[in-house]
Amino acid sequence: MDYVVLIYRDESKDGEVDCAYAAAVVQAGVMQGGQKLQPSATATTVAIRESERLVTDGPFAEAGEQLGGFFVLKCADLDEALEWAARCPGASHGTVEVRPVMPT
Repeated sequence: MDYVVLIYRDESKDGEVDCAYAAAVVQAGVMQGGQKLQPSATATTVAIRESERLVTDGPFAEAGEQLGGFFVLKCADLDEALEWAARCPGASHGTVEVRPVMPT
């Protein structure tokens, strides 16, 4: 099953990307995709309210941590996905969310 690993961190404390984790998931053969994202200030949110499109510059919510990047991993089960998430450097200075991807 595919799992998305969402990496949230305080982007005001943004540091260098740790390429060792990405290399490890590639070498293990579980990497399906992933990217680091531009800062949350570059985000644009869209909502439909009463049939009207509302477009807002900036992130959806003000929070101490922002979505900074993601990996899509093919894992046997949630336990394996959680093991990989725990190894993600973002888990030591932010929060890493693991979520199953809906099958197509």
